[in-house]
Amino acid sequence: MPIKSLIREICNGCGICVDICPEDVLHFDESERKAYIAYPEDCAACLLCEFLCPVKCIEVSWDMARPSPMTY
Repeated sequence: MPIKSLIREICNGCGICVDICPEDVLHFDESERKAYIAYPEDCAACLLCEFLCPVKCIEVSWDMARPSPMTY
């Protein structure tokens, strides 16, 4: 799975990763006010969550990504 980790202890609960994820991989736990990985197998390794996380608590591995569908 391309999304390797999300360190919840570091997560500040801003929700940027949840809002930006195009594959709906990340969700938000309202009770803990933290993001979590809901569907790791759907990650396309777009790297948006890793780049935009202000506290850098997400790690994505590009080499583990599933193939992207061809666009026409």
